[in-house]
Amino acid sequence: MSEDPRNWLRCYRCWSSDLEVQVHYEGIHKIDPVTGERAEVVDEIQEAVVQCLDCMHDQPHLGFVDGRVEPIEDRWERMVTGTPWVASCTVTVDADDVESCSGPEAGDALSYAAFGDHGVREFFTHVRFHKHDDDRRITVHLLVELYARSLDEATEVLESAARGDLQVTSLAEESRPPASTGERH
Repeated sequence: MSEDPRNWLRCYRCWSSDLEVQVHYEGIHKIDPVTGERAEVVDEIQEAVVQCLDCMHDQPHLGFVDGRVEPIEDRWERMVTGTPWVASCTVTVDADDVESCSGPEAGDALSYAAFGDHGVREFFTHVRFHKHDDDRRITVHLLVELYARSLDEATEVLESAARGDLQVTSLAEESRPPASTGERH
């Protein structure tokens, strides 16, 4: 990539460059009966999360590919150069899409039902409450913080991430948190 890594190789929230990647690997491999070495990959899954060591936030604008951290093209510039926007909104989803609506997992389950991976990885979501409209539909009321470069882009990101009927009650730009000094307390 010709882009200067200093543009994107930092925390989108506090701008720290003190990052780490956590890689989780699962694999199934056939074994050569003669040598005892791995002969064939049957199945493998690698999942990686880049995290800021200063503010401890995950970095959904960065991915881990072939042993290298790289920007995710459709979101890095929006998240690094954008500002935080806070939305008060509701998303009405099919009840079957909600894994759990009570207990300690409910917030993440309702956020995921409303916005998919964006709701649990990219956005900061706070489920204010939810209501069962009937046996088939649940309306989730949320406060959502996301990063965008404009009101139009923030609206577009919310609309494209919503997994049901979205109603935005308010959407306001916030100030960016101060840049990290790199000092740990």
